[in-house]
Parts: sequence; structure tokens; C-alpha cells
Amino acid sequence: MRQHLLTVLILLPLLGVLVSVGYSFAPSRQDFHYKWIALAVTTFTFALSLLLVGGVGAAEFRFEENVNWIGAIGARYHLGVDGISLWLVVLTTLLMPIAILSSWTSIAKRQLSYYVFLLLLESAMIGVFVSLDLLLFYLFFEASLVPMFFLIGIWGGERRIYAAIKFFIYTAVGSLLMLVGIIALYFIYGTFDYAAILAAMSAQTTLLSPNAEFWLFLAFAFAFCIKVPLFPLHTWLPDAHTEAPTAGSVILAGVLLKMGTYGLLRFNLGLFPSMSRQFAWIMITLAVIGIIYGALLAMVQPDVKRLVAYSSVSHMGFVVLGLFSFTEFGMQGALYQMLNHGVSTGALFLFVGFIYERRHTRLITDFGGLATPMPWFSTLFVFASLSSIGLPFLNGFVGEFLIMLGAWTSNAIQHPWIVTMLAATGVIWAAVYMLWMLQRVVFGKTNPTNATLPDLNAREIGLLLPLLILMLVMGVFPRPFLDRSKASVEAVRARVAAPPTGGSFAGNSSRVLRVAP
Repeated sequence: MRQHLLTVLILLPLLGVLVSVGYSFAPSRQDFHYKWIALAVTTFTFALSLLLVGGVGAAEFRFEENVNWIGAIGARYHLGVDGISLWLVVLTTLLMPIAILSSWTSIAKRQLSYYVFLLLLESAMIGVFVSLDLLLFYLFFEASLVPMFFLIGIWGGERRIYAAIKFFIYTAVGSLLMLVGIIALYFIYGTFDYAAILAAMSAQTTLLSPNAEFWLFLAFAFAFCIKVPLFPLHTWLPDAHTEAPTAGSVILAGVLLKMGTYGLLRFNLGLFPSMSRQFAWIMITLAVIGIIYGALLAMVQPDVKRLVAYSSVSHMGFVVLGLFSFTEFGMQGALYQMLNHGVSTGALFLFVGFIYERRHTRLITDFGGLATPMPWFSTLFVFASLSSIGLPFLNGFVGEFLIMLGAWTSNAIQHPWIVTMLAATGVIWAAVYMLWMLQRVVFGKTNPTNATLPDLNAREIGLLLPLLILMLVMGVFPRPFLDRSKASVEAVRARVAAPPTGGSFAGNSSRVLRVAP
């Protein structure tokens, strides 16, 4: 099974779908059994994904599967995992059983459809991170939109239809531009295979003209920047987060946003290094704006879930800043911050979901003094909030510190000290909006309406514990995570940080492709 482990990870959730649908025809079926099926499948998937950790560490792709898929056009079923995708796959499989447990009592209608969509979503997300064929990557990338569209549109809040449609239109339009870029690469290189295209570029047997690389970079970057989302393409995110069910928000923040930053790292920096260098100042500028803008908007939100949503815009700006610093510290920090954000913000959405189940409101003014009736909730909520702020000895500090250290020492930034100082204000604003929110929600005089609220139960504490433990472990002992990704990140960094040697046409080549202006 080790040889086909990636395929097994993709197919296991689909097997869970078949089992759930088959069970729906049983004459004595019970609806609550669907969540048990989904929990068992996702937990087993997570356990199997841990087998990847011991086999990945070098820059090369491991656990590869490469067979013919659509012979007529040269598309292949090519899967592989390296240090860049390893932890994102594990993060995906970790968050899925947690998301299902968070829905245990909150989802009462259409349980079969709900858990089927969650399983389909997991399969698509894993496929995105392990696909090494561009056409296969695109299909998984698009497939992840459909389940999330229905999760928001059916089980979301009052404005769920608006949020679902907005989410789908934004991301689908960006994806179509990426498809155009994928087709263009196919006609240039005669293959969809990422490794083959990268090898051809490295060997300089086929080179892109600056004009072709310019448009291809934009086609991919536009799709991924929407997914991140990078300012000013972020407006779909607060609506989607606010209206999505708790599990949808956890997965959206924890995994789906990472598809954007993963795509920038894997494809934009990997395939178009020259244009990545030329666009670095634009991406860094937008990232810094996003860091400050997202934090300032989070400060004025009356809805605690919308506050956490805008904090994601700010945190993901740090990731983009680190990627385009083209330094080892910055890029390693960016990848680490992807994991941190998935753990910390995913936990924050769980906390918001718990109090919403109890009070059916998310307005900050409706709370106050929850520390008295809900001491466990308040203690753990403060812990997760401090992780999101970036308190030393917690995971958020490591990622943000590495990113700012990388930005400060970057040759790609004209005035690195100015950029780093502006980005660092995002940490200050994060402390402002998170601590102010905690003061109004957790501390102070207890609102009489909240005086009898039940504290966290064993199920809720149990699903939070893995994330809370990770926050501490990743903050105190980050080396095992960074060591696994170092070689793969360094391979991309060396490619994109190399100074131009005569432009995209440098060196001898047997084939140079130009696009007429």
C-alpha cells in the first residue's frame, strides 16, 4: 500500500461516500450513523497520512505514482509529495475529523448530504496538494469549490446564498484564467507534467519569452491570489466565513486558503522565477497593505466571527510577504505560517461555533463575562487567541518572526527595513483587536443572559486538544517541521532568487518560444 499511499488517501474519503450512500438504502438506517461513518473514514485517513512524514525530507518528490491517464493529450496521473506539500496534506487530514466532530450536534437536517460533501471536499483537497500533473491539479482545484459551495449555500447563515455564489464566482473566474495558462504551457512544452516542464526549463531546452512568461505568471497568480485571498481580491472571504457552518469555516481557513499560497510557491515561483522577481515588489506591497488593512477592519467588527475572518486576510498577507522575500527564513516562515494559521484560526472558528450553538448570536455586545459561567471555554479561548497574536512560545510567533527576519534581509525588497516595520505593525494591531475582543467577550461583568450557559463538554474539549497541543509544540519545538520542508523550499528559493543571466532567453536553447506583443 505504501507504493500507492497517495491514491489511497484520495480514494478513502470517496469510499466513505459510497458507504454512506449505500447505507442510506438500508431499511433500518439511522441518520446519526452518517457522522460516525464520516468520522471513522477521516480518522483512518489521518492515521495513514502520518506514514508520509517518515518518507519525506529531501527535495525530491516521494511516494510518486506516474501512469498514463489521457494518452491522446499526454495527461498523466502523476502524484507526489515533498516537503512543501507534506504538512499541508497532514493538516488537511487532521482538520477533517475535527470539523466533523464540531458538527456533531449542530447539523440536524440532510445529514447524508452534509457528510458526503465533507468527504468529497477532503478528497479534492488532498488531490490538490499531491498532483504533479497540471490538468489533474486543475480538476482537483475546481472540484474543491463544489462541496464548499453547497456547504455554505445549504447549511450556512441567513445570507448563505449570496455568500456561496460570491465565493463560487470569485474562485471559478480565477481558476478559468489558470486553465488558460495550463493549456498555454501544454502547447509550449507538449505536456501537462509539472516535473517534465520544470526539467525542460532547468535544462534550457525550451525557454519562455519575457512576454509569454509575463502573461502566464499573471494567469496563475490571479487564480491563487483570489484563493489566498490577497488584497484587493479578498472581499468574498468575510462573507463566506460568516455564513458558512462551523466546519466549513474551519476547513476554509485551515486548508482552502492554503491552496492559494501553495500555488504561488509551487507554480508561480517554481515555473516563472524571472517574472516572480519582477512582480515581487507588487506582491509585497499588496501583502503589507493586506496585513494592515485586514487588521484594521478586524478591529471594528461587531461580529466575532467576522473579526476572525478579517484576521485571516492579515495573517495570509504575512505568508505572501515571506514567499516573495526569496530568503530561506522568509519562505520557510511562510510555509510554517500556513500551518500555524490553519491550526490557530481553525481553533478560533471552533470557539465561535461553540458559543453560537449556545446563544445563537455572534455579536460581541451580546456577550461579556463568559469566564464565570464558562471557565474552560474562556481559558482555552484565550490560549488560542494568544497563539493567533503571535505570543512567544506559541506557534504564531515562530512563523511571523521568520517572515519578518526574511523580509529584513531580503535583496528583493528595495527598502526592507520600511517593509518589515510596516508588516510588524500587523502584530501590534492583532494584539489590539484580539485582546479587545477577549475583554468584551470573556472578561468584565457577566451578561445576565449568559449566566447559565453550559461550559465546554468532553467532546468539545477533546476536538480542541490536538490543535491546542500543536500550538504549544510548534511554538517550542519547530525544528521537526522546518527540517522536513527545508530542502524543498531551498530548491525553489535557489531557482527564484538566482540573479537573471540575460533574461528568460539566457544560455543556449534548442527551442525559444515568443509571444507577439
